[in-house]
Amino acid sequence: MTAWRYLTEDDVGAAAGLAADEALMHAHARDRDTAPPVLRLYTYASHAALCGRYQHLEAEIDVDACARTGTAFNRRPTGGGAIVMGEGQLGVAVVTRAPSGDRPKSVLVRFSTGIVAGLARLGIDASFGGKNDLKVEGRKIAGLGLYLDGEGGLLFHASVLADLDVAFMLDVLDIPAAKLGERAVAAVNERVTTVSRETGEPWTGASLRDVIAQGFSDALGVMLEPSGPSGEERVRAERLAADKYASDEWLFHRSPHPDATATALLKTPAGLVRLYLALSGDVIKSALFAGDFNEIPAPLAAFEAGLKWQRLDAATLTGLAAVACPDGTLDVAPDAIVDLVLEAGDRALTRDRAAPARDGSCYFPENDVAAAVRAEVPR
Repeated sequence: MTAWRYLTEDDVGAAAGLAADEALMHAHARDRDTAPPVLRLYTYASHAALCGRYQHLEAEIDVDACARTGTAFNRRPTGGGAIVMGEGQLGVAVVTRAPSGDRPKSVLVRFSTGIVAGLARLGIDASFGGKNDLKVEGRKIAGLGLYLDGEGGLLFHASVLADLDVAFMLDVLDIPAAKLGERAVAAVNERVTTVSRETGEPWTGASLRDVIAQGFSDALGVMLEPSGPSGEERVRAERLAADKYASDEWLFHRSPHPDATATALLKTPAGLVRLYLALSGDVIKSALFAGDFNEIPAPLAAFEAGLKWQRLDAATLTGLAAVACPDGTLDVAPDAIVDLVLEAGDRALTRDRAAPARDGSCYFPENDVAAAVRAEVPR
């Protein structure tokens, strides 16, 4: 059996928890042939609100509500949607070398089998579903994400719902369904489930840990050897927590220009894409594509970079899109990307100040309830 390092920790801070995962990746860049894979199962101090790497934090997390409730917030290095972490959720991190040639989805599926096997020990039949979810009879019980660094290291993240305070989640995450008032909790419960709910017994992230650890051992055929961070890893984690994860540059680096005036939304096979656009007259001052991607599509990033200081003109945008997003690279036509920019631009020119187009949190995609929100909330 392959031996993996096995690390555990409880009540970690938002910045410290994320920094520790990233610090563990360093050995897989430096000692790529000798460093063993790592499984880290841990819980956050209640509570932490974490958005995905490619999301606009202030559109996903209610920063004012976090201040009011004493909730830490941060940005994960992995993709996916916004989540709440605390004693009711088990954080899962797998650190190893990135397998060559594997697509992100296949990597997500492979490492999620450890969670699936662990839940099966409790009689819970979970399976991979959607873009990056584990579901039980259509209800989400875990969210998954990936990060690959420039040196070939891989970080797999998962948040397993042992339990969930839905009302609290609706308070601190900026979820449109919260506008449904008393019906919001019921609406979430139709789409999300927990280990406590499925078993009829109370579970916490910490009490679930041994079950998930055994699941990884069984499903992946590995021997878990209890370990702790090395001195070098501790120092690296402390430095990352202070210099990166506590910095505004990291927290808000996917934020649009402060005077952004309009947004638009496009559904793609890679996920829902939101465009934030700011104009000066008919010239694009800033453009930002955001979403709960595990990896931002390179053509989309190239198109975004080319938009600044271009005129909001269909012919100009079409030329840019043809170069950055040739047919097939995004599984959507370049014309659809152009139309997205023109739609946002039209709103900006008419000073449309409506709430940003959103794709929702990790546990509650807005598109599932958008119609209900529009029907329930007075204009």
